[in-house]
Amino acid sequence: MNDEPSRLQMLRFARRVVVQQATTALAQLDEWIAVEERREAERRRGEEMRPPPAEWLIQYGLNHTNVDAVHTGECWAAAESGRCRPVTRQQALEALRQQVPACVHCRPDTALGILD
Repeated sequence: MNDEPSRLQMLRFARRVVVQQATTALAQLDEWIAVEERREAERRRGEEMRPPPAEWLIQYGLNHTNVDAVHTGECWAAAESGRCRPVTRQQALEALRQQVPACVHCRPDTALGILD
């Protein structure tokens, strides 16, 4: 008797190993896909829940009491300063009427219909 496995037995064994490895790899990929789908759904929910950006901003000084400028909500300079708070259209108009400078980049005075 021959105790060595036949060529056919070795091929069937190799096939079982490949199927097992492929099944494990597919399960891992499916888990990665599920995790990414959850992240994407959370990101979308976060975007949907985020309040709309402010239309008007007032930039405060370093001491947080002095008013430095009025900006539109889309102004890049306001975003970089990090010292802005959202205000209503009426508050922005009132600040400009009280001689608070308008941002030279976004020109909120023009957007509000007040020209220098």
